[in-house]
Amino acid sequence: MEVKSVIPENDKIIEVFITRHSQKIYNFIFSKVLDKNITEDIFQETFIKMVKTLKKGEYSEEGKFLSWVMRIAHNLVIDHFRQTQRKRIFRNFEDFSFLSGIEDGSPDAEKHLIRQQTENRVKRLIEELPPDQQDVIIMRIYRDMTFKEISEEMGVNINTSLGRMRYALTNLRKIAKRNNISI
Repeated sequence: MEVKSVIPENDKIIEVFITRHSQKIYNFIFSKVLDKNITEDIFQETFIKMVKTLKKGEYSEEGKFLSWVMRIAHNLVIDHFRQTQRKRIFRNFEDFSFLSGIEDGSPDAEKHLIRQQTENRVKRLIEELPPDQQDVIIMRIYRDMTFKEISEEMGVNINTSLGRMRYALTNLRKIAKRNNISI
């Protein structure tokens, strides 16, 4: 949990802040990732970003300094989970549920059946798309990735990933119309 040589000797204020708040920030990060090595990496990156921002003069004193540093740590934790989540491109539709966020929690058999039928229809529609369009749909809608993240994951420029999404949506409409499915 030690900060490695990013603090110049003449910046005693930063050093005092780190000494005073490092354990709180470290514990916050660890509570989210539950891994000592990852926590240490994110902890280091948090303070590197803090010092770089201060050195560039880009910090604006709109709120509390500790809250700002905690926000940096929080964003780095989110970045970590996004990176680990997008390591795989899903093509196997059994790996996730399309409508998992739409449930109302009631054990209604009819609602469950309708939900299952809708999921199956959506799966069949997506399976008819070309693989690159399937990937874009899954990454954008079901994995909540940005187009920038999608373009990096697929190794294409952002305009290509945007175009693939546009074609995928157009093709989904055509496939649904051809199969008399309203969407």
